[in-house]
Amino acid sequence: MIKAKILVVGPCESGKSVISNFLADATETSGGEYHPTQGVRILEFESNSNQIGARSSAEVELWDCSGDQKFDECWPAIMKDANGVVIVYNPDVPTHERELDMWYSHFVVQQALRETNCLIMGHVKPSAKNLTVQMPSSMSKVQHVQTNLEEDAEGVRRDFNSFLAKLLSSMSRKQDQEELSIIQ
Repeated sequence: MIKAKILVVGPCESGKSVISNFLADATETSGGEYHPTQGVRILEFESNSNQIGARSSAEVELWDCSGDQKFDECWPAIMKDANGVVIVYNPDVPTHERELDMWYSHFVVQQALRETNCLIMGHVKPSAKNLTVQMPSSMSKVQHVQTNLEEDAEGVRRDFNSFLAKLLSSMSRKQDQEELSIIQ
């Protein structure tokens, strides 16, 4: 069984924990109040072939990372052995759009991950306006989706599972190539 480590990163109050809890089918009883993540939370779940369209199941670790840059000294340890990155931002907050390039550069480019190993989620909160954000040119090849759990929860899950299927397929091909190189 393949094991995937996916980091969920982005600015403070963008909805990273809400999305992580939803994707991992975790429940959190916070009463709707904002509670910033301290450092990182790791949520584990198994994704089966019916969900992701792959031939086998996978163990998934979602690393829900704090958006507070006071934890940036922990980021190298958090990034170790990461297979993918989900960047979450709130398009209703203008500063989040400006921060996207920093999150992408630090967690994807500097870690030499491919664009296909990254998903950008513009998480729209229930009371927010649906805004369109112009992605920086450096991220033009990265899949970007708008998410709204109240209006289209299954669409969010479908977009994530599509990303996960591509990531697992890439990981499987890489593993097969490594095994072939050992045999030769």
